[in-house]
Amino acid sequence: MTRGKFITLEGIDGAGKSTHCAWLAAVLRERKHDVCMTREPGGTELGEKLRQILLDRSQAMHLDTEALLMFAARREHIDKVIAPALARGSWVICDRFTDATFAYQGGGRGVDSRRLEILEQWVQGGLQPDLTLLFDLPPEVGRRRASKIRHPDRFEQEHEAFFQRVRQGYLQRALEAQARIRVIDASRDIEQIQQELAMIAQELCR
Repeated sequence: MTRGKFITLEGIDGAGKSTHCAWLAAVLRERKHDVCMTREPGGTELGEKLRQILLDRSQAMHLDTEALLMFAARREHIDKVIAPALARGSWVICDRFTDATFAYQGGGRGVDSRRLEILEQWVQGGLQPDLTLLFDLPPEVGRRRASKIRHPDRFEQEHEAFFQRVRQGYLQRALEAQARIRVIDASRDIEQIQQELAMIAQELCR
């Protein structure tokens, strides 16, 4: 059986990832692909419990603890959801993956990227997305959008300088993996973004 494709969507809070995940999944299903939609942190029963801890505004934790919990959830996610779906030929669309850890815990929190690289290799082996869509926009725009949708979680309540570092962490990651990461201007109207996504979907389905 042909292995499925692994597509991840990344970006700061308010970039529209969840909306675009659902839209892209619908387009791919119309093209007769079996699609597995999932998210990080989360995706499994244990992962969702870890997500609650990680996003809880009242939960203080060491920077290393935060990074380790992200990778703990990811190990379960790969084992229980991502790897089996790819093996059976499904296309996996994931709202955030390891690039988010390098951006948030590395860029935002200041965790040494060399330590994250060790964890990445340990937890993932050679697994990387076939394509990553990075929805980029200024943090002030993202925060304004996110504040209209929900009450801020432990990350969303951070100050703007934190999100500036996160954005730079994402863009640095994109520079280092240009063959995999495609940067999309998320400050545009949703119709313009979806036109670009439609072209990307067409390329992927060839």
